[in-house]
Amino acid sequence: MTRVLLIIDIQQDYFPGGRHPLVEPVAAAEAAARLLAGWRERGAPVVHVQHVWDAPDAAFVQPGTPGVEIHPLVAPQAGEPLVVKAQPNAFLGTDLQAQLRAIGERSPDEPVELVVAGMMSSMCIDATVRAAADQGYTVTVAHDACAAPDLAFGGTKVPGAQVHAAFMAALGDGYASLAGADEILLARTAV
Repeated sequence: MTRVLLIIDIQQDYFPGGRHPLVEPVAAAEAAARLLAGWRERGAPVVHVQHVWDAPDAAFVQPGTPGVEIHPLVAPQAGEPLVVKAQPNAFLGTDLQAQLRAIGERSPDEPVELVVAGMMSSMCIDATVRAAADQGYTVTVAHDACAAPDLAFGGTKVPGAQVHAAFMAALGDGYASLAGADEILLARTAV
């Protein structure tokens, strides 16, 4: 099996001082960085995704702003593909599917499995994981390498930790396997 690490939208605006800070983004980015280091150490495929909200009324991740930049903990290196997207689903209107097919062609007898980390659990992680599963990919979400914002509904504030837990629970109920970053890394070394 070819396991591709898909790092989605770990961008500066989601950190303290950014335009849309999430709950515990540093801890999530550090977990994603451990995964990235493990993938790089083995020469395994990594695909980075960056959200660019190119609209006059964009609240965050606007082009030309510091907040759109990928966080240094997980910044792409030369040779690692970067998919730029404008929608929550990283497959929609991008070449992500083509990138994954090209990776799969390197080992045509092995299925491609996605290991997903990133931001936001409640938006781009959710949309991309569901789309990947619908397209037949086996997906594992590194739950501790994802983060969510505080949200509100019907006058009730929903803390980010609860938002994250609810979305992870939903994804784990049919769309993906869930595991911590260190657990994923240990499983990779045991194979």
